[in-house]
Amino acid sequence: MALVGYDIGGTKCAAVVGERGAEGPRVRAKRAFPTPRDWREALDALAAAARELLDGEAVEAVGISCGSPLSSEKGLILSPPNLPGWDMVPATELASQALGAPAFLENDANACALAEWRCGAGRGARSMAFLTCGTGFGAGLILDGRLWRGAFGNAGEIGHTRLTPFGPYGYGKAGSAEGYCSGGGIAQLGEWIGRGAVQRGEKPGYPVPGATAKDLAEAARAGDAAAREIWRASGEKLGEALALLADIVDPECYVLGSIYARCRDLLEEPMREALAREALPGTAERVRILPSALGESVGDIAALCIAEYGLKG
Repeated sequence: MALVGYDIGGTKCAAVVGERGAEGPRVRAKRAFPTPRDWREALDALAAAARELLDGEAVEAVGISCGSPLSSEKGLILSPPNLPGWDMVPATELASQALGAPAFLENDANACALAEWRCGAGRGARSMAFLTCGTGFGAGLILDGRLWRGAFGNAGEIGHTRLTPFGPYGYGKAGSAEGYCSGGGIAQLGEWIGRGAVQRGEKPGYPVPGATAKDLAEAARAGDAAAREIWRASGEKLGEALALLADIVDPECYVLGSIYARCRDLLEEPMREALAREALPGTAERVRILPSALGESVGDIAALCIAEYGLKG
């Protein structure tokens, strides 16, 4: 029997078919397409793509990965910011009806935590935190060998914590961890630090309207002083966020995705300095900090891991 995964994002969706393996689920086939605006159309298209990939094979379980907010317990998607109009969407009910198997729903940070824990950089850890470090900034927590959702499903929302009274916006909050450590937040930070450099009479490459985190990384590697300051500030706040998690949940390792995996050379030194400064003594020396091992395939494997984990109860 097959496992099926739905990876639902703001710009693209993918239906994935795979199977169980000794070291985690394996992807056999995938069909991706732009996310329709209407959620009914999107879920119908995912089911149709899955049936085509299955070619008549029976389904053991369906795993659905989507951005928050959502209710894993009720199987409902609850108006994620990147999916306007997706309000009270009965995702697991519709997937189960379409494919004749139980369906399970998790937010994307939890899903990626499961994937890296089962198949990636966190394999073998009893306690692990996965941080998305992408469009948003949130954590999926594996504690004592289980996914930890919290009483109301909001565990791991480290991006919502405020690190400074003022600063770039993320999660609707100025100075939040998401404001400093997400792609959009880093772009805001670029305008802020760049304008300061201009007012000091310097000639930085920034601010540039519409500059992205990728643009800022290229500028920093090319030697732009303001761009390097931007990444140092982001790295420091990343380290402070890791220190908060370390002092509260004490994971044995962190796995960091997306931006960190691509920009480790710019973030690691200030991140580790801040972690050593802010966390309990000895934490920085003990805890392992690793880039995501699954790369661009993490979303596909994550959706299958939700299906596998859901069957275990």
